[in-house]
Amino acid sequence: MPMQRRYTLTQYLIEQRRRFPDASGDFNALLLDAALACKAIARSVAFGALDGGPGGAVAETATQVNVQGEQQKPLDVASNAYFTQMTEWGGHLAGMASEEMEQPYQIPAPHQRGKYLLVFDPLDGSSNIDVNVTVGSIFSVLRAPQEVIDAGRDVTEADFLQPGCQQLAAGYALYGPATMLMLSVGNGVAGFTLDPNLGQFMLTHPDVRVPADTQEFAINASNARFWEPPVKRYVDECLAGRSGPRGKDFNMRWIASLVAEAHRILMRGGVFLYPRDTKDAAKPGRLRLLYEANPIAFLMEQAGGRASTGRAPMLGVQPESLHQRIGLVFGSKNEVERIERYHAEAPRHVDLAHPLFSERSLFREELAQ
Repeated sequence: MPMQRRYTLTQYLIEQRRRFPDASGDFNALLLDAALACKAIARSVAFGALDGGPGGAVAETATQVNVQGEQQKPLDVASNAYFTQMTEWGGHLAGMASEEMEQPYQIPAPHQRGKYLLVFDPLDGSSNIDVNVTVGSIFSVLRAPQEVIDAGRDVTEADFLQPGCQQLAAGYALYGPATMLMLSVGNGVAGFTLDPNLGQFMLTHPDVRVPADTQEFAINASNARFWEPPVKRYVDECLAGRSGPRGKDFNMRWIASLVAEAHRILMRGGVFLYPRDTKDAAKPGRLRLLYEANPIAFLMEQAGGRASTGRAPMLGVQPESLHQRIGLVFGSKNEVERIERYHAEAPRHVDLAHPLFSERSLFREELAQ
């Protein structure tokens, strides 16, 4: 039996570029530079706690707390450096923004500046590193405003505040048992697996589609007391299983790594909820709009799924700040639409399964009527 032909990431991007005969190749070159950064990060992650592994040299200089107010690990710092150093030189970028940097990153002289913007979360789920759970990198490409391109000026925060529907490409790398790259350039979603012998990302999942229906959901149940009524209603109905209003049993998952959660859903369907809640009134959500929510939403929509704030499509949200947080719901289309419908209906949900903790529990029978 002849060996199956597998395309490399480079070959895939060349095929995609043929849809745009006038393309210069800068876009492809930028994506290949981002993929190279992901390969370097995968190598560092694979060494783990071994002495002398790549990234070990930055351990002593790691910042203690990043702009998000979160503890930085040495690999957070190393991963951020991989992205900036491997993409700044090619002349494709006008600037970058990272979850780990407070201000936009300017392309240093003498490097030429280009027409694209790169935003990224260099190491998503890094709190899982210590327990050897899957982590990843998330990135997205935007077009720089024309005035930036024409004037060659430094980028500002405002240049990055573009709704997710304006993304030109988005992807993530998954550092698990195998290293994978999931990518969309606006023509569906393709999955690539890193061949350690060749050092190349090979096309292994050419047309990823998210099933419209599912029996699996992912949410951090420890936040249940802070959920808004529509979310509480949805989860309660799933937990009620076959005997409840949904008429079928659901499984619940929670990995606490956005990339791992997104990958599971792209591979087999499901729905993920990290909704807005009342835990911290100053934060309308936990996930970052530019670095996490928008790229994942782009991938989900390109794969036939849906992504939402719970109330409105995620890709239509106008960003207001570089590190803006937001609630995120994504996955199988029918489930996300159901959650949106529950928010639109805004019913007064009373949890009869836990009467002692329900509002006006002594009158639960009256309220249930």
